[in-house]
Amino acid sequence: MTSRPSCVIHERQNYNNIFTKHAEPTIVDASPFDAVESAQELRAAMKGLGTDEDTIIGILSGCSNRQRQQIEAAFEREFSRNLIDDLKSELGGTFEDVILALVRPPYEFLCRQLNKSMEGMGTDDSALVEILCPLTSDEMKVLVSQYEDLYGRPLAEHLCSETSGHFRRLLTLIVTGVREDAGVTDAVLAAEQAASLYDAGAEKLGTDEEVFNRIFSHCSFAQLRLVFDEYKSLTGKTIEQALKSEMDGEMLDGLLAIVECVQSPAAFFARRLHKAMDGAGTDDNTLIRIIVCRSEIDLQTIKNEYERIYDRTLLNDIKGETSGDYKRALCAIIGSA
Repeated sequence: MTSRPSCVIHERQNYNNIFTKHAEPTIVDASPFDAVESAQELRAAMKGLGTDEDTIIGILSGCSNRQRQQIEAAFEREFSRNLIDDLKSELGGTFEDVILALVRPPYEFLCRQLNKSMEGMGTDDSALVEILCPLTSDEMKVLVSQYEDLYGRPLAEHLCSETSGHFRRLLTLIVTGVREDAGVTDAVLAAEQAASLYDAGAEKLGTDEEVFNRIFSHCSFAQLRLVFDEYKSLTGKTIEQALKSEMDGEMLDGLLAIVECVQSPAAFFARRLHKAMDGAGTDDNTLIRIIVCRSEIDLQTIKNEYERIYDRTLLNDIKGETSGDYKRALCAIIGSA
């Protein structure tokens, strides 16, 4: 295949800067910050009869994860105790879940969430999609490495044992790190890829899912954005319309998740949060995972998108769906602004 250097656009920004350059977190580094003092306050909050939940929430939601790791190290140095073990012994339920999510390093927390979604009876395909599909190639490499360190087995192997068919193939391709670097796009190639997607789906009996899997898992998010634009120009249909007419089930969910993340990661997570609270019951795992994991990336932007899409605030909906210390912890992470 001949190269087309004049058609290649080199971008200096990474994916997050290209598509979420206005992304705003709700949690940043605390300043001033004293890890030892915070560790001492946490120990006092858990020592003796009763637990001072407000202090725990205030300290752990008021600083970044990097600083929480410093607090955890200071806690062990000062008291020869493990902070997570102490928190587990004092807390319970969903409040414990959100506090431990704050304390664990981000990739370790995501690895634990992935493992939880695949252990026991059944597999939480929605959680797999939400965690894996938005990640860039570099992020995936870290996640895959930490998963094997934590559980002693490759993530791809575990996924293969818990999923099936074309959906398994999609997730396996994603986690094996075949996605191209975020910094290069090729407009001519995008037109060719859009035509390949059209040929793989429309105007024929059946769908060639392998073509969709290959393009959706190999292209950078920036390249996929060009592909989707080219597809609309070529067919007069959005890629979402095409997918809904060609796919169903978890395969459709996975591909649509990638499309949403290419177009607007904040809107993707806003819709996931809304779904977690819509109808009977609340999907607390999803609420905690998204709110904690996005708090230092773009949770403020997600809040703005949530209000734009649903004409009500994320904070008020969280207050209506949760209660007690759990509610106070989530609201502290979300912030009132």
